[in-house]
Amino acid sequence: MEEFHKVRRLPPYVFEQVNRLKASARSRGADIIDLGMGNPDLPTPKAIVDKLCEVVRDPRTHRYSSSRGIPGLRRAQASYYARRFGVKLNPDTQVVATLGSKEGFANMAQAITAPGDVILCPNPTYPIHAFGFIMSGGVIRSLQVEPNDGFIPAVERGIRHSIPKPLALILNYPSNPTALVASLDFYKDVVAFAKKNDIIILSDLAYSEIYFDGNPPPSVLQVPGAIDICVEFTSMSKTFSMPGWRMGFAVGNERLISALTRVKSYLDYGAFTPIQVAAAHALNGDGADIEEVRDVYHKRRDVMVDAFGRAGWTVPAPAASMFAWAPIPEQFRHLGSLEFSKLLIEHADVAVAPGIGFGEHGDEFVRVALVENEHRIRQAARNIKRFLSSSAKQPNNVVPLSAHR
Repeated sequence: MEEFHKVRRLPPYVFEQVNRLKASARSRGADIIDLGMGNPDLPTPKAIVDKLCEVVRDPRTHRYSSSRGIPGLRRAQASYYARRFGVKLNPDTQVVATLGSKEGFANMAQAITAPGDVILCPNPTYPIHAFGFIMSGGVIRSLQVEPNDGFIPAVERGIRHSIPKPLALILNYPSNPTALVASLDFYKDVVAFAKKNDIIILSDLAYSEIYFDGNPPPSVLQVPGAIDICVEFTSMSKTFSMPGWRMGFAVGNERLISALTRVKSYLDYGAFTPIQVAAAHALNGDGADIEEVRDVYHKRRDVMVDAFGRAGWTVPAPAASMFAWAPIPEQFRHLGSLEFSKLLIEHADVAVAPGIGFGEHGDEFVRVALVENEHRIRQAARNIKRFLSSSAKQPNNVVPLSAHR
């Protein structure tokens, strides 16, 4: 039977191949150390859980909620932006709650994209940045570029080679998967360029609070006038270890926020009200919970970089995010990231995310998530050291088991 049109536009889900192999290994009794999915293992702070439990006992909160977010939650997000970035937002017109930043991105794509619209998108990048627009009928023009002096020339080339002119530019710093961070000066240049060329900016700032070197990542909305063309997406999943709660936000330009709000009003009734109340409680807190989460990831980062390095795999230390973007060891680079990821599961009992899943320009890397404790990260490094040592002695014998199936 022929696949439906939108499904045909989506490539095979690369991560599912790794997930199947991981499940198969576990069914055989293997102890897989899973550094693949960015699924936080830390518990949600007690005060947030307590607030949820308190509110959920009120039967009035079990009714339909508000798709755009209850007023107290939108005010809390506006207050957070004022404290953290010095950005003033109107909670009634410039803030909408989303079911995580992923849903927000996908529904923004539905709201603004006409068939054939061109979107400028980093490559590699988090999959929804591209596929949210592809599913909405858009066309992706990939930018293999970092947030440096080469960025604007790359965007200019993208515009010259795009018919029609691009509708929007996607930014994601700190980046998932590359962990690259942008400066405020970079944002100033990009905003000026986008305004000159009448291009919308959609910024994913999901990792704004997971940083390690004392320099908090900025928001593009800190640039004067950016709100004329920008919407930014944030998430509580990593900042407060609330991934399963599905709580995020889109903030910025009123016209774009209005379009997103209207689309959402047809699709959902918003998150469960007690979740929204607890999320507001978290945002209005003193920041101690955020500091604790950041400190845990910082320590894990340092352990991972040191232990993997001692194992023979040099991994650059990320300045932010909960990921390391690790070059595949030279002797395996010819295999590509998917086959190398399979090797790690089969010969080292370690799961990572293949870079090809984030775009073709990521195929010489794998993404390593800091979602296991320090002891498990050290164990992963010991397993990898044995794997690298054995492959050096018998290189012809180290091939994915899946190649024989």
